Amino acid sequence: MAIQIGAKPDSGFDDPIGMLKDCHRRIERFLDILCKVVKQARGRELDTEERRAVEAALAYFRESGPRHNLDEEESLFPRLLCRQVPAVSDDVHRLEAEHRETKALHEEADRLYSKWVAERGLATDDESQLLSITEQLQGIYGGHIHLEEDVIFPCAAHALGQSDLTAIGAEFKTRRGL
Repeated sequence: MAIQIGAKPDSGFDDPIGMLKDCHRRIERFLDILCKVVKQARGRELDTEERRAVEAALAYFRESGPRHNLDEEESLFPRLLCRQVPAVSDDVHRLEAEHRETKALHEEADRLYSKWVAERGLATDDESQLLSITEQLQGIYGGHIHLEEDVIFPCAAHALGQSDLTAIGAEFKTRRGL
């Protein structure tokens, strides 16, 4: 793994909110790959670099994306709802619905990108559909991440005690089999 001088290290299990933010940065980077490749490679076979980048992005969304959603839905959101934090209930339900929506979009993007790789090309209609899907994902994630980082996470940092954060971190660790 390449090390970037001056880069902030990833947060650990003692900072579960930081871990969720770190994951958001990875989501943004991998989604950016999926969006860029579909735009720049239209009408041709993916080159080796594009294929590898797409395969890494798809693997991330297949493996880590669902775990991130579980971290929020099973560890963070229930604790916020238990505290009856004003105004977050509607936001939490919106975020959970967006998790389901992005899951379906990712599955279709995965199918189309896998087809592109396997068939060494993609029909124009499929390319258009893939472009639309990646643009939808970008739109959803933009608002989703903004809501979490500007509303939900600060609310959690204020409403949850250290014992809650420690328990959340332990659940994250268990979810990762560590």
